[in-house]
Amino acid sequence: MPSAQDPWPTLDELLREEGELELAGLSESDAYELGMRAVAAAREQRLPIAVGVWRAGRQLFHCGLPGSTQDNDAWLRRKGRVVMRFEHSSLYMARLCQDKQVTLTQRYALPASRYAAAGGAVPLRVRGTGVVGWFGVSGLPQLEDHRFVVDVLRTMPR
Repeated sequence: MPSAQDPWPTLDELLREEGELELAGLSESDAYELGMRAVAAAREQRLPIAVGVWRAGRQLFHCGLPGSTQDNDAWLRRKGRVVMRFEHSSLYMARLCQDKQVTLTQRYALPASRYAAAGGAVPLRVRGTGVVGWFGVSGLPQLEDHRFVVDVLRTMPR
């Protein structure tokens, strides 16, 4: 468990979490349902976020809620690129960089203008297939973005 001094999950905790989030499939209808669950939860909590669901390089769902901006859309895409490049959550990569005291640019020569190691996007893994896309939000502090995404994803049928 994270300590009061370090509220971030460990890399092992994040890996376990990713394994628990595996889906049975990800059709266009599944992506829409996932996105709408996120929108409903965000509306209920009055969160100013952008929501996105991608599969195989194709955006299947996007919604910018009141208070979100174009900047949130850009952050969302940057976090999603990290997920697809490394097949781990963007928070996992943020934690890895934090632990090694490097940036993605320093360690992997990835431009910060296109990649963001910041929490809020998770891989969408399909049982028997692997990572097929990603789901994310942007607009809250990165740990809150990550927790929101994980909480919504946990509501999906397995």
